[in-house]
This record gives sequence, structure tokens and C-alpha cells, in this order.
Amino acid sequence: MSERSELLEATLDCHPEGIALLGQQRNVVLWNRAAEAITGYLGLDMVGHPVPEQLRPLLQWFGERNEPDIDSSVHTERGCLLHTHHQLGHPLSVFARILALRDGPGARIGTAIIFHPAESLDALPQGEHADGSGVGASQADFEDRLSVLFDDFAHGGLPFGALWITVDQAHHLRKTHGAGACEAMLEKVWQVLAHGLRPGEELVRWGDDEFLVLSHERTAEMLAAHAQTLAGLARTADFRWWGDRTPLTVSIGAAQAELDGTLAGLLERAKAAMFSSFHAGGNRITAAPEGNSCLPS
Repeated sequence: MSERSELLEATLDCHPEGIALLGQQRNVVLWNRAAEAITGYLGLDMVGHPVPEQLRPLLQWFGERNEPDIDSSVHTERGCLLHTHHQLGHPLSVFARILALRDGPGARIGTAIIFHPAESLDALPQGEHADGSGVGASQADFEDRLSVLFDDFAHGGLPFGALWITVDQAHHLRKTHGAGACEAMLEKVWQVLAHGLRPGEELVRWGDDEFLVLSHERTAEMLAAHAQTLAGLARTADFRWWGDRTPLTVSIGAAQAELDGTLAGLLERAKAAMFSSFHAGGNRITAAPEGNSCLPS
């Protein structure tokens, strides 16, 4: 048993992400090397000691959540952005996710918190690419427009929000009918969404199966209402492949820019909200919570 524990600890020490294992009383029982490198706190400082004040946003935030939330597969998969501090005192932003640890019969025995640094909040989150390739030319060019738009907003310009859209049927269609069918379907959705845009809005492909709409709706509520309109239009897309009509729906994440936020943070919130819509069954809108809040399941 001792050898098994040593092997487990050595394995976790090799993991590139920070891992904190918490016991039933939320006490730290393991703090791997990546966690040391990310936070500056050594395992000797953490295991068996009170949680330092600077790390409480990371290690104690989850303890305030309800049991269904921390066990949610969506919550675990996507994680959330948290702001804490390095041991040297400088601000530290990390993406963290949680995993409930259970014994054989299913009783809760602890919690694993897995985290990695948000290495650059200025590095914009990207859409998914089926072939593993990087950003396309049009998407790369559009990043400059995004930066200008957000900078203008930060200096008193128009309110600004993002709608991250994925077509619920895209993955299945690509798998069953091939890339050509999926591309034809996405072109149809593009045309329908474009007809629903308001003056000054912009639409871009963001990854293989996703779209991004930049909107100047004045409030988060108005942005979400606009997203509902676009979702309704997407359902009207008459897509046929070899004579067979495929009903289409979209999952949308809506996030409104905040003056104390960042452009990358805005897109992360929109993307996470989109995944929340998708994993909840699709064909729905999720409005991203403000600031650091994680998405509900």
C-alpha cells in the first residue's frame, strides 16, 4: 500500500497542471510540483497547514458550492477563471476545475482541484478545429478588429458584447456525412445568421463549427434577447443533403464586456456559456455571469 501511494504521488508530481487534493475537512493532503511552480507555495507550506490567505480564492471557493454544482460534469470540464495571488504577492489568474473523489461504494472522501495559469489573458480563446489546425486567415485578421473594438469600449466607446455560437448537429453531420456536408450546412447557417444581424454587428467563423457575433447591445439582457432571435432564425435554415432535410439548432453563449475585464476574459465567458448551453441539451441560450463567476450546470 505504501508503494502504491508513492507511485500515485510520483505520477501526480509529473502532471503538468497544478493538483491539490483536499480531504473531507477541506485540508490540503497533496500539493504537486506544478502547483508549487504556479503559486510559489511549496508542498511543505501547504500540506497539514492552514490555507494561506492569498490562495483562499482557489482552495476555498469550491467549498462554498452546493454538492450538485461541484459534481457537475460540465462544471468539471470547463472549469472557471479565478484571481488569486502568488506567494511573492503579485496577482495570479488561473483556470481551475474540480473533481469529487469517492470510494468504491460512492461515499465522498475528498476533492481534487486541478488548475493551470491563465498564461496570457490577452491570448484570445479560439474555436475548435476538427483537423487540429490553427487559426484560419480570416479569424487571425479578425483578432485585430476585436482588439480595436474592445479598446474603444474601454475608453468610453459603445457597449460591446459577444455571442459564441455552435451548431448542435455539426459534429454528428461531419462524422456521418463528411466534411463537405458539414461545410455546406455551416454556410447555410452563416447566411441565415447574417440576415439577422443589426447595423454595426459583425459575424465571423470562429473555428470549424463555431461562429462569433460582435454586438453593441446596451445591456446583457438585450444581448441575450438578441441571441434568442438569432437562435430562432437558425432553426429556420432549410438544409438538405442528398434530399434529406436536417433540422438545425444552435447553442449560444452571450457575454457582455465589462470595464474592469479583458477581451480574452470576455471571450472565455462567452465560450464557457456556449458549452453550458450545448451540454444542457443544445438549442438554448446561456448568459455568462459577470466577472469571475463560474457557470452553473
